[in-house]
Amino acid sequence: MAVYTVHQPPLRATDAAPDPQRFVFVRDGFSIWAFVAAALWMLWHRMWLILLVYVAVMVGLETALRYAGVSSFILSLVGLLLSLLVGIEAGTLRRFTLARRGWKPVGVVSAYDLEDAERRFFADWVRAAPTVRSAPAVPPPPPAPLPRMPQSPDVIGLFPEPGASR
Repeated sequence: MAVYTVHQPPLRATDAAPDPQRFVFVRDGFSIWAFVAAALWMLWHRMWLILLVYVAVMVGLETALRYAGVSSFILSLVGLLLSLLVGIEAGTLRRFTLARRGWKPVGVVSAYDLEDAERRFFADWVRAAPTVRSAPAVPPPPPAPLPRMPQSPDVIGLFPEPGASR
């Protein structure tokens, strides 16, 4: 089973409540696409700052290693290891980017796939949502006074009438 974190977008000016169709589910674990094509994966997820740091690290490492006279095999190995690191930390990088944009983490779901995670999260989310009741337009009238019981000289029960002889 995979673990997904659920992120709620910031509310728009016209929204009164969060739109469930805009929620993002981020799978925790290794991402094959982030490993194979890290830069394209970052572009696809609009992770501009992460892409900028990734390119700067790649260029800096390659320049430093070439200046040190390292073989091309070692350069390839370092590039592969950096891609492996991006693949392993793909979920963390996405969560960082979403948090930077103001998205709130609202839950964690364990499921077999994304569809199952969505089903489980929204079933719990709907169940836990408070019911909204609209206020009545006109307040209800006050209750009518209860009719008084007729006064009887006989006392029934353990408590006599006040002021009566004992």
